[in-house]
Parts: sequence; C-alpha cells; structure tokens
Amino acid sequence: MDLICREKVQTYLETFIDTPIYLHLETTNGAYASHVDESFFSASAYIRNAHITYSHGKITGTGPYRVGLKLDIGWVYGEGLTHYEIDQHNRLLLAGLDHSGKLAIAFQLSPTPFPTSCERRITP
Repeated sequence: MDLICREKVQTYLETFIDTPIYLHLETTNGAYASHVDESFFSASAYIRNAHITYSHGKITGTGPYRVGLKLDIGWVYGEGLTHYEIDQHNRLLLAGLDHSGKLAIAFQLSPTPFPTSCERRITP
C-alpha cells in the first residue's frame, strides 16, 4: 500500500457514484489484544459486504484522512486513513495504520462482493 494521494482517491471515489458497490469497514483499537491488559478498554466495528449506493463521495483532511459517502438514508464515513491501494480486482482499499504500523481502520469499496473466510480456495 502507498501513502494516500488525496487526488487519486477522490478521483476513484467519483467512479463509484450512483453505482451499487460493496463496502467493508472495520475498526479496532486493540480488541484482539485486550486479554493482555484487562484494564484496557477496547472497541471495534465490523461490517462486510454491505451493498450500498452513494451519491457523493469525499476525502478530506491533510493526513490522516477522512472518507465520507452520502447514502440515501444518511452517511457512512471512516477517519484515520493513511494508506491506499487499487488492486487487480478494481477494489479501493484504504487503511489507517497507527504509529507502530498496526491496522486501526480498513475502509474498502468493491464492485463485487469481498470473499468471506469460508470462501477461501484451497489448492491441492
């Protein structure tokens, strides 16, 4: 992944306007490691393959960035985004990495559903 280029991400967000797409949004502040320190309050959010259509998509900030998508019924947004990639499947993959390089947020858009863990292919 590369550091976010705001102009490139904005251009790509505009290609999905008024097009049904799939959203993967995941945040964590260490939810998987809370067993190490019981006094640490952890929180996270996860949604995969939400089928959405947005009328406006915008990236704001100077880094870390915030991406917002205007839906018919409201908004969905993610902030703290630092890196991006457009992969071979035409998916926009955005991530926010903390100061130690650990994932804090994933915000991803795809024209096709994201695979689920049970859909992984096993090759003989």
